[in-house]
Amino acid sequence: MMIEGLIPTAIFYLFASITILAALMVVASRNAVHSVLFLILAFFNAAGLFVLAGAEFIAMILVIVYVGAVAVLFLFVVMMLETSAPIEAMRKGLRRYTGIGLAIGGLLVAELIIFVGGRAAQGVTPAAVPAEPVNNTVEIGKIMYTDNFVLFQLAGMVLLVAMIGAIVLTMRTRPGVRRQNIGEQVERTREESVALRKVQSGAGVG
Repeated sequence: MMIEGLIPTAIFYLFASITILAALMVVASRNAVHSVLFLILAFFNAAGLFVLAGAEFIAMILVIVYVGAVAVLFLFVVMMLETSAPIEAMRKGLRRYTGIGLAIGGLLVAELIIFVGGRAAQGVTPAAVPAEPVNNTVEIGKIMYTDNFVLFQLAGMVLLVAMIGAIVLTMRTRPGVRRQNIGEQVERTREESVALRKVQSGAGVG
């Protein structure tokens, strides 16, 4: 029984430690692309922690939405920025980081094997069904939109401010690039915008 109790504890500490280390590397890494890759690693391990806690729905959403969409979008945006490493330089260093990539991929596979093997060794069975069936998604919705509605709205405001801040920081004034001025467009008159030319018959360009 002691060994069976140690298995989920060891898996928890494994996922938690890797999540913390990956989160620290997100901040400490000097290369923005590497930071996004460490962020993806942190998301995967956080999803493993949610599965251990019995919140499979949140784990699935974390992998599908954050890893499959948000983190990939971050990666594309970072690689498109001028401050990111050139593509040619990244290709030259592919062999240099191949071992690290394979090691991280093997670590993820090992975590999945340990997790699945641990649950199989324990003989984990679903919890007893209560008198009234409890829907995981419905319960999460009640907690988010009823009990913590104000906090949910505040989180949305924080994300809105972060989005506006990112737009302001990335906007650059470049010479030779024409920018739209709404005020000038609205103030323009018909005489300034339209010019009528009378073209004689047969004098057009063939």
